[in-house]
Amino acid sequence: QVQLVESGGGLVQAGGSLRLSCAASGRTFSRCAAGWFRQAPGKEREFVVAINWSDTSTYYADSVKGRFTISRDNAKNTVYLQMNSLKPEDTAVYYCAATSPYYTGSRYASWRAYDYWGQGTQVTVSS
Repeated sequence: QVQLVESGGGLVQAGGSLRLSCAASGRTFSRCAAGWFRQAPGKEREFVVAINWSDTSTYYADSVKGRFTISRDNAKNTVYLQMNSLKPEDTAVYYCAATSPYYTGSRYASWRAYDYWGQGTQVTVSS
């Protein structure tokens, strides 16, 4: 079982930066792929970025490429999302998610690939 807790959200001006953290409990987290999704009011949850369990590949939505960076520190059981050059359209609740161990599929952008979810953290970007 993996439990996820996000932190680091807040209010920032356009062009600013935030770093989100996702702290995981459970000894298997280092063998799980992890991703970030977001959901804005009135919109469906959308994929943002993911990292595979072996920390060798990352996957980004086109809307955040070049601005967001995902990383993981397995010694700390934590995944990070560094968000730079934030835009008002990045405003959403950001959710951390993890797959089951040793996920080898290719559907990182699909919420169906993930078995564990955090409660979300609000990110608001003002113009």
